[in-house]
Amino acid sequence: MHNGIGSSSMKHYTYQTVGTCSQQIDFDIDEEGRLRNVQFLGGCNGNLQGISSLVNGMRPADVKNKLNGIRCGYKNTSCPDQLCRALDTIE
Repeated sequence: MHNGIGSSSMKHYTYQTVGTCSQQIDFDIDEEGRLRNVQFLGGCNGNLQGISSLVNGMRPADVKNKLNGIRCGYKNTSCPDQLCRALDTIE
């Protein structure tokens, strides 16, 4: 996870996923601490666009309460779970 370049009111983050079809998650946290502009690289495009849209504007704690621990098939994690892990690294 690294803190990217952004305006003073919004911070950009990039997270390298582990154990999922997606390889990376990019997202911003706005001045109110809400999640914005979530984008997954790789993975199930339609499903991940849906997740990105649903979590837009949510507080990280609320996202983690809803998505933490979700598994994908036989895997011990999933793209939504990886988003929670990314959010864990910034709090």
